[in-house]
Amino acid sequence: MSEHVLITGGAGFIGTRLAARFARDGHRVTVLDSLSPQVHGNDPETTSPLLRSLDGIADVVVGTVTSTDDLRTALEGATIVIHLAAETGTGQSMYEIDRYVDANVGGTAKLLDLLANEDHGVRRIVIASSRSIYGEGTYVTGDGRRVHPPHRADADMSAGDFDVHAAGEGPISLVPTDESALLHPSSVYGITKQMQESLVMTVAPTIGIEGTSVRYQNVYGPGQSLKNPYTGILSIFSTLIRQGKEINIFEDGEESRDFVYIDDVVEATFLAATDPRAAGETFNVGSGVATTVNEVVAALFDAFGREVPTRISGNYRLGDIRHNVADTTRLRETLGFTPQVPFREGVRTFVEWVLTEPIEADGYQRSLDEMSKRNLLK
Repeated sequence: MSEHVLITGGAGFIGTRLAARFARDGHRVTVLDSLSPQVHGNDPETTSPLLRSLDGIADVVVGTVTSTDDLRTALEGATIVIHLAAETGTGQSMYEIDRYVDANVGGTAKLLDLLANEDHGVRRIVIASSRSIYGEGTYVTGDGRRVHPPHRADADMSAGDFDVHAAGEGPISLVPTDESALLHPSSVYGITKQMQESLVMTVAPTIGIEGTSVRYQNVYGPGQSLKNPYTGILSIFSTLIRQGKEINIFEDGEESRDFVYIDDVVEATFLAATDPRAAGETFNVGSGVATTVNEVVAALFDAFGREVPTRISGNYRLGDIRHNVADTTRLRETLGFTPQVPFREGVRTFVEWVLTEPIEADGYQRSLDEMSKRNLLK
């Protein structure tokens, strides 16, 4: 069955790859995107390869999810909606609170309000949620009990203790976090992602639409923005390596994330949008492997074939979590999908692409200065 798919935020890193995936299977694709300068530059028509990649693949509506009129235009004829549109960046969300809440929560509310009150043909909506909604995720105690520890204390981290602790417990150990875990985000960004997901998964079934949530872990790969200082450490560190600048490794470098390659994310999202078994379900989309920041640096040095100075500084950001790794059992057992790209292989492919791109102006230090000024970076 041919679908008409609307991808909000579809001119971004994930959205453009997803649009190509649907078009390849013969589906019609519409993209709604505000073409934010932070992602696309000041002249997207000439500076954004992501936007250009949609030529011949999708109809592009330049607009915002905070506008009912723009949403109404983009939704015309749609049968599936994939809601990617969101402001992203844990650190930035802690001081641009109104912008993040307006776009992420307000935009989702406007989308659902329109679907609840006007005629449409949408039968499924997929919400792009985030690992950030879990906060510190799941740990086990020495006697095997599962616990969900609170956010780390500023006082502990300022003393160089970056580990996660649970009151009244001895040492606790990280385990993969599954979809039933406690949701307790530690940043404004995480709070807005939890609200987006809750709105969609609560409202959609009441108005006759199938809701599905995909909780993305740390997505990376070719096409990721190299100019946006809030996109993630692979892009940030790659730019620093190409510039020959020092890499400041926060905390002790042993903090970890679940890095998942873009192609795996696209395929999982495609299945979440099209497979009947995905209706009403929530899926972690990750690799299921925790990789430390120190391991990221080593993998990048190997892929670039060069090194730059590194400094383990003990700096830390309020709102950051210590570790993250997803339990992807539900994705495998329900949809039969297992991510295919190991981290080292994905990094090599990512770096091969990076080396074909211009070296972007370094906005990373400016982003750190903005956080330091607000006492969010210590």
